[in-house]
Amino acid sequence: MNSENLILMADAYKYAHHKLYYPGTSNIYSYLESRGGIFDETVFFGLQYFLKEYLEGQAFTQADLDEADGFLQQVFGRGDVFDRSKFQYILDRYDGRLPVKIRAVAEGTAVPTGNVLMTIENTDPHCYWLTNFLETLLMQVWYPCTVATLSSQIKKAVCRYYVETATDSAEAVVDFVLNDFGFRGVSSMESAGLGGAAHLVNFSGSDNLQGSRMAIKYYHAQKVYGSSIPATEHSICTLLGKAGELDVFRHVIRTFPTGTIACVSDSYNIFEACREYWGTELRQEILNREGTLVIRPDSGDPIMTLLAVFDILFKQFGFSLNLKGYKVLPPQVRVIQGDGIDYQTIIDIYEALKDHHISAENLVLGMGGALLQKVDRDTQKFAFKCSSAVVNGETVSVEKKPIEMDGQGCLSESFKKSKAGRLKLIKIDGIFSTVNELAHVDLPDQLYTVFENGRLTNPVTFEEVRKNANQLL
Repeated sequence: MNSENLILMADAYKYAHHKLYYPGTSNIYSYLESRGGIFDETVFFGLQYFLKEYLEGQAFTQADLDEADGFLQQVFGRGDVFDRSKFQYILDRYDGRLPVKIRAVAEGTAVPTGNVLMTIENTDPHCYWLTNFLETLLMQVWYPCTVATLSSQIKKAVCRYYVETATDSAEAVVDFVLNDFGFRGVSSMESAGLGGAAHLVNFSGSDNLQGSRMAIKYYHAQKVYGSSIPATEHSICTLLGKAGELDVFRHVIRTFPTGTIACVSDSYNIFEACREYWGTELRQEILNREGTLVIRPDSGDPIMTLLAVFDILFKQFGFSLNLKGYKVLPPQVRVIQGDGIDYQTIIDIYEALKDHHISAENLVLGMGGALLQKVDRDTQKFAFKCSSAVVNGETVSVEKKPIEMDGQGCLSESFKKSKAGRLKLIKIDGIFSTVNELAHVDLPDQLYTVFENGRLTNPVTFEEVRKNANQLL
């Protein structure tokens, strides 16, 4: 059980809902979907963390309830909003274990937008209010889902360019092309863990240790998936000033005479560093190494800088043409771009390399804030809505159908319309579709019960998540 107080993990307005639901309500059934967004599919990941961290077992204690009571009286300034008896009932009857059932698609699965990803409903008619009370917490799954989706789409793009310009098969090498540089740029350690683990669903390169730790703790990963290499930063490379940069470079490659090492090289003049230091003074020592030096530009326009850097390195170190006719540096030299990287920049960079007959295999990437922080709930338009209820013993379909006005004053149905009824996710000819739970009785539901009455069911391992995600390629 998490040390935080679950009773206080909801938007304040929700504490009056037990009174505002129509009299006779006994069941609320809600669902989560990605309604659209930048990408036309969403990778579902991260729910198991929230279930294990916040909901599994005794979700709250008597002390939590006592704390919440005093706190919420001050929030509302009146005593008739928060009704502690609702939570006392769960404590007394279920020892704080939540009477809800949650079903979800297998984590790591990519589902076209507009489909149900998860459903939740109360299992005790007295706790009808609990379903949407948990929305605030469970909606936060948008974050790992969105990072996993972004990372997945980048992997697809990288694979395309490897197929077009590289000799090695994409699957064999792209696992380490995109590296998570986002640890310092996120808002919290929890974000670092969730976002970092979401990236590791698709790639294995990471300097974000929290991602690997989360995968092990909450998904029983059998190993540390986030791998890294020795690398410098500017505090190292500027220590002796411009006059001493060559000596620092020499010290770096001699400190690690074998294996892969990265060195930031733009402290003063990246082009001079590539031509005079790496490409002349240290050239033979680099070519004699049993390993790879990864040269890192870290400023300027990424495309123009990379093209100039590769032009210098090809002249200084030579190159070969691979089977597809694209230039490849000797295996002892590669380049990493970690500045100004986002989804579109990556595509633009690889397209520019392709146009200049440079193979994608020469370059790896580091992505920081744009990977873990430059996303929000609307990136993939996540929504959590009630679609079915039981009122006075009758099951009713519930939906919203807003009519909206555009900038020209024209009326149309909003994309925010919600689904109605109890839902089922099916596959027809390999394509996901959301239907009423009574439809297509011959097809299995792709939603599985993952949580019921305080107990985690059907837990998934990180290896299984990665396997589900790799079916995309």
